[in-house]
Amino acid sequence: MKTVMRGKPYMNKEKYTGVSLFTGAGGMDVGFEKAGVKVVFANEIMKEAAETYVNNHEPSVMVNDDINNILEQVCQYKGVDFVFGGPPCQGFSVAGKMNPDDERSKLIFTFLDVVERVKPRAFVMENVKALGVLEKWESVRQEYIQRASKLGYFCMPFVLNATEYNVPQKRERVFFIGIKDCSDPFFEYHMKEMLENQKKKSKTIRELLKPLGRAGTENNPNTCTAKITFATRPIMRKSPYAGMYFNGQGRPMNVDEYSNTLPASMGGNKTPFIDEEYLYGEANTDWVVEYHKCLLDGSIVPEFKDAPSRLRRITIKEAIKIQTFPDDYKFCGNKGKIYTQIGNAVPCNLAEAVAKAVEEYLETYC
Repeated sequence: MKTVMRGKPYMNKEKYTGVSLFTGAGGMDVGFEKAGVKVVFANEIMKEAAETYVNNHEPSVMVNDDINNILEQVCQYKGVDFVFGGPPCQGFSVAGKMNPDDERSKLIFTFLDVVERVKPRAFVMENVKALGVLEKWESVRQEYIQRASKLGYFCMPFVLNATEYNVPQKRERVFFIGIKDCSDPFFEYHMKEMLENQKKKSKTIRELLKPLGRAGTENNPNTCTAKITFATRPIMRKSPYAGMYFNGQGRPMNVDEYSNTLPASMGGNKTPFIDEEYLYGEANTDWVVEYHKCLLDGSIVPEFKDAPSRLRRITIKEAIKIQTFPDDYKFCGNKGKIYTQIGNAVPCNLAEAVAKAVEEYLETYC
């Protein structure tokens, strides 16, 4: 398989080494690599995501297997600087069943099984915000922190909003950051300071997507044709970009602001959509804003019987840019699998910010 980014032009000079777990398509890896981390081992169970990783990184690094099958193999990387990754979040997500017995929920502790064997200087584990803040998961958080402590790591969760870290997406996630043999009594304060140093304002969706060109052009193929129809019984909210007044769970996107979290379920009618004429300045207002007004005041007019063609789902190329992958990042698999890989990824710019913050902490206090 051709590897297109072997040189990794986006990568800073390598100063650290890292082991990547639950790697997916490699969004977190791109961020850590941009921060100067050389990934020496990566593990992903999904075949298509592993192929994507191989197509964009050093092929020999990736092991496509169940993490439980590689626990002894990873011991050879003992002493690396970082172990990082984002275990499956469905068991903890408010969008899921929030089942503590979900087998996927136990994988956060499998992550620590690797930490125990590798003994890195630091680890970074990403997951959904709910794991970091909900009372329902308090016992899980404490168990995780206590287990990390027994392994010699001072660990705390930090909830971050991707929009504050150069990502045009309202995606809130928790990062459990652990530092080996840390004796800093002000760890939380200092780490928050380092994270604050990495904040950077993102472009809006319009600024980001407009240069790509219209969907259906060579540079921006139209990859999702799921029809946009109206809900028979609309669920309204004050914002035209909330509520449920279109069939399916794909929501309209405000191109003048940031997108909502891109879901792994994209590819069909759960794919967000935009008003293309408004995006490219051919219309003065967003069609969904006008439609929303009519729903609120009860003045639905005939032309609102069917969704106009100017409304269309976001493309794979657009989803890639919203998740801040490099423009030339090559994804493998069918369209559905590609959308899933993109939605599952940790935004590259967010991962880079976290990696740089932890590096700054290590260089300052360790």
